[in-house]
Amino acid sequence: MAEQLAGLADDRALLGRTSTAERVSDILRSRIAEGYFPPGTRLSEDSIGGALGVSRNTLREAFRLLTHERLLVHELNRGVFVRVLTVQDVEDIYRTRTLVECAVVRGLGKPPYALEGLRASVAEGQLAAVENDWKELGTANIHFHRELVALAESARTDEFMRSVFAELRLAFHLVDEPRRLHEPYLQRNHQILQALEAGDKSGAERLLTVYLDDSSARVVEVYRRRVREDRAL
Repeated sequence: MAEQLAGLADDRALLGRTSTAERVSDILRSRIAEGYFPPGTRLSEDSIGGALGVSRNTLREAFRLLTHERLLVHELNRGVFVRVLTVQDVEDIYRTRTLVECAVVRGLGKPPYALEGLRASVAEGQLAAVENDWKELGTANIHFHRELVALAESARTDEFMRSVFAELRLAFHLVDEPRRLHEPYLQRNHQILQALEAGDKSGAERLLTVYLDDSSARVVEVYRRRVREDRAL
């Protein structure tokens, strides 16, 4: 926890002089997504409030916001914890991703499309693979899909999916073979990018649909096994 709090203290400057619960929740959401606070972690009001330099009331409001987003859970007489997803949660996350991401691609106008963010995410993933940093590759994959959603140019959709992707990372954190989970999709990201670069949004949507179906099956399979193993302990 000391290492996580030291990193969190670095975010204090992001709050500026007008710190708000929304800004605190943005910071904590990012830290949860990055794995600083894995599923099941109890979040200490005193430690986190001290690291960020915010009041207890501000921090509690940030916790409330993140609980509403299903990233945290409040347990009576125990405190606030990073949520541990169920298999049903993971399945629902992928259903939501398919509905939203495929609709974004389907709704694109005439090419060319603004693909700089997608290209940067693919390059980020390629670098992570070269460095054998499989956790970072998982982050790059999520960045790719976040940039894909951004093609809709909808602030509401971006905000909604930001929480969905953060929640998805809660499932990723319970997977003990990140390379097997993330590496196969690096090339698929590139294929989707190539289809969009060619102006073939129908082809990109087909690739994306199969991608999400396969990813869902893989993550759910791994997650079910991990849950069974945890219950057997």
